[in-house]
Amino acid sequence: MIRRNKISLILASLLTLSPIIAGVVLWDRLPESMPTHWGINGEADGYASKTFAVFALPLILLAFMWLCVFFTTLDKKNKDQNEKVLGSVVWIVPLLSCVVSAASYVGALGYKFSSARIILSAFALMFIVIGNYMPKCKQNRTIGIKIKWTLESEENWLRTHRFAGIVWFVSGIFMIFCLLLPENAAFIVSLPILLAVVGAPIIYSYLLHKKGI
Repeated sequence: MIRRNKISLILASLLTLSPIIAGVVLWDRLPESMPTHWGINGEADGYASKTFAVFALPLILLAFMWLCVFFTTLDKKNKDQNEKVLGSVVWIVPLLSCVVSAASYVGALGYKFSSARIILSAFALMFIVIGNYMPKCKQNRTIGIKIKWTLESEENWLRTHRFAGIVWFVSGIFMIFCLLLPENAAFIVSLPILLAVVGAPIIYSYLLHKKGI
């Protein structure tokens, strides 16, 4: 996987670390304590030092990305895994790094923004993208819906991931419409969607298992 995706991994690593450049450029304008977490009401409720927010946060996310790549590579079943599925493993963390760091910088500079809408938008985009790739995911132990019934039966795996792809894609579309609601209402309405994304594929897989699939 690493050899096949060498260029993508290099670019993803650079993108993950790119917020450091922005942080260095803005260094003199940034306060010593920077927001790193926001509540449902959009108010910052977690802070970190400027050094941690600018340098450590992207580095931690880079380490996490490579940890995911490492364990994905260890799984021999991923040798012939769909390239787009592997790509989703590589690119989710860099995008997360940019979004989190951008929110931290904007908040530190005193600009107001809706953290709830940013989070919901990120989830919506993630669900739509992963929902498209989910049916292409081949059976393995590191990517996808890795539960007892999908790992024991390839047919169960295939059907569950086809179903999950639809659930995730539709959930992403619904979450986009949730953005039209007031902030607190959007979060409340989104909770059942998040539960459906996690729970529906597991229940579906279990029902298939009960049918002998």
